[in-house]
Amino acid sequence: MTDFTTELRTAAAAADIVLTEDQLLKFTRYDALLIDWNERMNLTAITEPHDVAVKHMIDSLTAYDKQLFSGAPTVIDVGTGAGFPGLPLKIYDPSIRLTLMDSLAKRLTFLETVIEDLGLTGVSCVHARAEDAAREPQHRERYDLAVSRAVARLPVLLEYTLPFVKKGGHLIALKGRTAEEEADASQHALKVLGGRIEAIRPVTLPGLDDKRAVLTIEKTAPTPKAYPRKAGTPAKKPL
Repeated sequence: MTDFTTELRTAAAAADIVLTEDQLLKFTRYDALLIDWNERMNLTAITEPHDVAVKHMIDSLTAYDKQLFSGAPTVIDVGTGAGFPGLPLKIYDPSIRLTLMDSLAKRLTFLETVIEDLGLTGVSCVHARAEDAAREPQHRERYDLAVSRAVARLPVLLEYTLPFVKKGGHLIALKGRTAEEEADASQHALKVLGGRIEAIRPVTLPGLDDKRAVLTIEKTAPTPKAYPRKAGTPAKKPL
């Protein structure tokens, strides 16, 4: 048993998350690949076993909502980076049909290696900027759920993500201490893009005292065709 396996087992128990031995093996292999590849390309600044277990794996799993994830939903992880939160959610619930989207091809090469190594099925990788992919018919308003972590402030993130979500679907955004402030600043963007904040759920990670929250946003109406605006505009001129 590796240090990472021990750390993850302990952290999961503290967070009331039940992991099977097979899931622990997959998470451990994911960690090993992450650390190995990180020596050759910049995937994460977090590398210590305890920190990876808590700040990457368990943090990603806080996005899981049994009700929203039931029925094998289609899920897109926008700006997935090294695979968070999408891949931990897939390991935890293999029934989800997952799309990992990132603008950096090298990251997707890493993710494809992890997917193959772990024997995961029902996962696809898309190399694209969100502003471009959300205009393509195969992606626009095609997903039951969008998930995202550490990508942008909420007014910008909504423009990146809500165009992918079907009416009646949801965005699940993992946020830090500014969650409430970002929610307040997002009222105009929500009105324009067709969403409403359904819940802001406080989250505490094992051993950490920083404030975190999971925001659940319902897609209430189709996003107007004008959105998302061209690449770069949402970040420069937030709604």
